[in-house]
Amino acid sequence: EVQLVESGGGLVQAGGSPRPSCVASGFTFDDYAIGWFRQAPGKEREGVACISNSDGSTYYKYYRYSEKGRFTISSDNANNTVYLQINSLEPEDTAVYYCAADRLDRLGCSNEEYDYWGQGTQVTVSS
Repeated sequence: EVQLVESGGGLVQAGGSPRPSCVASGFTFDDYAIGWFRQAPGKEREGVACISNSDGSTYYKYYRYSEKGRFTISSDNANNTVYLQINSLEPEDTAVYYCAADRLDRLGCSNEEYDYWGQGTQVTVSS
């Protein structure tokens, strides 16, 4: 059974640097693309950063344009864990952050490409 478990959210001051993590199980970690998505109140869920190893040798990372420079996705394959480093936290970053897995290991970062989802971790920015 595929499972994705997020943690590392919480109430964080503006300007802070939280690092949510996602522990995956139930599949061969290196065979799937993993993505971080978020859903802010009243908004649709959107891809934030995704990582793929579709050619078996190189890790490709995708970031939404507005998140470049503040968000960094990384993986620890030995521990089946993917991290999302968020720097210079802004009030607009308040959202539920979800981890997702794409069994076809594609290079995109859209909701439709991802098959399995975690329960999410809430990040709330305080000013």
